[in-house]
Amino acid sequence: MKIENQEFYYVYILQSENDPDRFYIGFTKNIEQRLMQHNSGSDAHTSKFKPWKIKTLIAFTNRESAMDFEKYLKTASGRAFAIKRL
Repeated sequence: MKIENQEFYYVYILQSENDPDRFYIGFTKNIEQRLMQHNSGSDAHTSKFKPWKIKTLIAFTNRESAMDFEKYLKTASGRAFAIKRL
């Protein structure tokens, strides 16, 4: 997505539709394309729990901030934060 020449970087949390207790955290610049990749089975980490739906999507204007937040969400304290707040 672009708004007035502004690019966004997304941190997302996916939830498996077949196993609602299964989540995946990722980072992308193109959320539509990335979700299609996850649901097509082309990603080894998510293929056996497809289809996926977006549970949380957070947009950043700074790539490094988005990557740092994704890395944080993959830590124990980040997972606890996501469960409670996202």
